[in-house]
Amino acid sequence: MSRPGGGPAVPDRQARGHRGTPAGLLEKLMAAVRPEFRADDLVFDPRDPVFGGPACVVGGCSRPHRKRGLCVSHWQRWRASGTPDLAEFTATAAAGWYGHLPLGSCVIDGCNYGRMARGMCHRHARQWHGAGRPGLAAWQESPAPLPPPACPPPACRIGYCDLWAQGTSVFCLGHDGRWKRRGRPDAEEFTASCENPGPGQEHIDLRQLPAGLRLEVQYVLQCRGDERTSRLDPRECQPFIAVLAAASASSLLEQPEEWWAGRAAPKNGHGWRAFIRDARRRVEALAFGASWDTEYPRDAWRLRNLGIDQPEATISFADIPQPWLRELAKRYARWQLATGLSASTAGTGARAVTRFAVYLAAQPALAAGLAVVDRPLLERYLAALRAEMGGRVCHGRYVGGLNGFLQAIRRHGWDDALPASAAIFPEDIPDRGTPLPRALAGHVMAQVEQPANLDRQDNPAYRLITMILIRCGLRISSAARLPFECLVTDADGAPYLRYWNTKMKREALVPIDDELHRQVGEQQQRVLERFPSGAPVLFPRPTRNLDGRRAVSCHTYRCALNRWLENCDIRDEHGQPVHLTPHQWRHTLGTALINKDVPQHVVQKILDHDSPLMTAHYARLSDKTVREHWERARKVNSEGQPVQISPDGPLGDAAWAKQQLSRATQSLPNGYCQLPLVKTCPHANSCLTCPMFVTTAEFLPQHHAQRQATLQIISAAEAAGHARVAEMNRQVAGNLDKIIATLEDEGTNEEEASAGA
Repeated sequence: MSRPGGGPAVPDRQARGHRGTPAGLLEKLMAAVRPEFRADDLVFDPRDPVFGGPACVVGGCSRPHRKRGLCVSHWQRWRASGTPDLAEFTATAAAGWYGHLPLGSCVIDGCNYGRMARGMCHRHARQWHGAGRPGLAAWQESPAPLPPPACPPPACRIGYCDLWAQGTSVFCLGHDGRWKRRGRPDAEEFTASCENPGPGQEHIDLRQLPAGLRLEVQYVLQCRGDERTSRLDPRECQPFIAVLAAASASSLLEQPEEWWAGRAAPKNGHGWRAFIRDARRRVEALAFGASWDTEYPRDAWRLRNLGIDQPEATISFADIPQPWLRELAKRYARWQLATGLSASTAGTGARAVTRFAVYLAAQPALAAGLAVVDRPLLERYLAALRAEMGGRVCHGRYVGGLNGFLQAIRRHGWDDALPASAAIFPEDIPDRGTPLPRALAGHVMAQVEQPANLDRQDNPAYRLITMILIRCGLRISSAARLPFECLVTDADGAPYLRYWNTKMKREALVPIDDELHRQVGEQQQRVLERFPSGAPVLFPRPTRNLDGRRAVSCHTYRCALNRWLENCDIRDEHGQPVHLTPHQWRHTLGTALINKDVPQHVVQKILDHDSPLMTAHYARLSDKTVREHWERARKVNSEGQPVQISPDGPLGDAAWAKQQLSRATQSLPNGYCQLPLVKTCPHANSCLTCPMFVTTAEFLPQHHAQRQATLQIISAAEAAGHARVAEMNRQVAGNLDKIIATLEDEGTNEEEASAGA
């Protein structure tokens, strides 16, 4: 049976959050949990990659290191010693652990109770406080302290501990506290674990849990051990077990996630909410399956249960008040995900529908159904959105998301009640214009690329990412997820970087230099040192990544980039600290290539743009650069007089456009014609006597050659008696003399200015 709107049928209890223990869960747990995880007290090898770790650096200590290369016991001892030099401490520290060494007794003579405060046992510390806390040394030597009991209490059950047992306990004060923190296990087993410290001390005691809940936790721990993505310290996990036991629940599914997450976390219980959410979701996935059948009925989809491992972990529909609109929003989001769109895009669409739903809910008369959503209603909503958003970036996202939603309903026939007039037109979407490339200024790039500044990046992986962004123009999402095998060479041995274009969703290649090729090879060696069996990515995440499959996140790199910029004190032209984004290096490279006259189609290939229009975005700056050279050039007319055009005047753009057109279609051997193309020239072959002629210093060689040829013509005409021909060419020669003199004089002035500078 299918649900209205295309969703699968699910039990009501499942839709409400799976209250109670689902039928068949016990059988699934029994089939899934292996024998090694069935023990009530799970004992782990200290070298286990998840529940253990590499050995403590103190010689003879087999416990896994947790902090600074030390096990918890030796780390506490190092801190208590005043954090001396770590190498010196590890060379001199004894291998014995705190908790497996004799404990100190009360400083009062004759008292053998364990120490509690100020070196005294509980009874003497309480007596000292009652006496007004006098000088401790004098009070200890006085007859005031209580004498030891006439009949000494029995000794602590632990064999190596000779302290008196505390009260009704069989253990001393210190061992009794540890026994309680472990959940009051069997006294004999606890005694054996203290007397025989060995490899079996990494353990999680589950005996205080009910049988069903215990089996669920065993299943969760087994999954964590099999996945090997992050470590789980048994010492930190044990307090979580105590919270579960105090909840008086027989299954994690008896209560929703919110109820479990709201439980009071144990003391020093950092990570409780993450642990309990992960545990409940694993058990729920086992009970009902991790598929659309499970997630679709929920008001908040957990995308990892759908095989979508992206930063946006959930898509929520909980804030859509209308059930009919919530159902359509779910169909829209599911269709977007099915077509391969990102979770971020689907989440944006869901938020756009949610905002529209809230607007409808504020007007009760419009809550009848989709039939009320007509063009007049949309116009009122768009006006309200404009007043609220004020043209911000999110404004366009809300309008575009709603537009896609309405189009999908009409295209797929999800609801025939949608009026034909319910449409959003292109002009309804706010136009933010086409922004200019955000290339970095040259003096900023000079600071960034200084070797001394680059060496300030203490993490070589982040330094290499920076170099790839600068020299290759990759997006940060592509650079951070580079595969381990990312180097390719062509038939000539030239290196290329192979990457996944995250925006276009395709593989691409970009040429690299030998230095970058060498640095990538060095990074590969660092990865192999950390993961000898190999890793699929070039930049593995530094934490919670035991197998090296997870790449460093873009957010992590951006944080490192901001710290590096602050450390290097990189400043702009106003002396202010520079705030840049990784994507600006892509703009900088594109603009630099265009301004170096690299053909636009080559730049398009290097940046892996989908169309020439994307690359043309950078080409606009090239046109500006050429115009600056044109404005600075010395231009003279046919009489040798300078031609000035104000670049800021109303004719500046028109003159530049005409100049560009003339260079392409009316270029002369020795200059340019300023005559508009629509007119006919009345001075055939007489440019040097034409008022529309203009030239620059780049044509000086042609002018000298023409002057020499003109003088020869004049001499020949005079010898032949052709006075008219000689007179016309004398005018040409005179103009050439003026042009050459003016242009050469300008060149001499520029050389002198350069020499003076």
